[in-house]
Amino acid sequence: MLVDTQVDTLVDTHCHLDADEFDHDRPAVIARARAAGVVHQIVPATTADRWAKLRTVCTGEEGLHPAYGLHPTFLAAHRDAQLTELAHWIERERPVAVGECGLDYFVPDADPEVQLQYFNAQLVLAREFDLPVIVHARRAVDAVIAAIRKVGGLRGVVHSFSGSRQQAENLWQQGFLLGLGGPVTYGRANRLRTLAATMPLEWLLLETDAPDQPDAHIRGQRNEPARLPRILQTIAALRDVPATEIAAATTANAERLFGLPTLR
Repeated sequence: MLVDTQVDTLVDTHCHLDADEFDHDRPAVIARARAAGVVHQIVPATTADRWAKLRTVCTGEEGLHPAYGLHPTFLAAHRDAQLTELAHWIERERPVAVGECGLDYFVPDADPEVQLQYFNAQLVLAREFDLPVIVHARRAVDAVIAAIRKVGGLRGVVHSFSGSRQQAENLWQQGFLLGLGGPVTYGRANRLRTLAATMPLEWLLLETDAPDQPDAHIRGQRNEPARLPRILQTIAALRDVPATEIAAATTANAERLFGLPTLR
């Protein structure tokens, strides 16, 4: 059952709506999201061979916004020439962001040095095109911070943030927001829930990472953007404030970062 809490406008800042898991019911998924108040979805890419499908999914659908990039956990699928191709895609398609890109030191057999080469190249593209960057950082937050600082002149979001308060503050200093999603709904996620309860709202974004990272109420099931109000309600409860306050702040943050039209 989907959460029945209605909020006027929310932004799912990280949703893989192009994933094959949605091929059989994507229109219904989009409809449920809109009914739940999710008026914008940022849809980041993973590999170059899926850019065309991602564009097709987002074309003609108000509120669906593609981002193009090369995800670190799919390193075997990437080729150096795709970085040049990515620059052409960005110039032609004018996406809202570069990504999903980043570093993942959890996945075996994904060479950290090669990951860093692809990540640095995409950071440079984001700076050159003056676009925000959507960053994946699993067990690699310090390395991500170092790369961002070295390239400089960047803004963006570290999605599904799971680092420390100190790492979060370092990212804020670099102009990066934090995306929080399903993991914050789990009672044992003490460090993450403390961060959600105490961090400045100006640096917070909401996300589902659908079809992955389901919230605690649908553990083991396919996630979807209509679940975003569950994330909202959890963070509002942790902060002991009305959900409308969190919704207004995070929607404004997303609109500002990604240059989204206001659909209120």
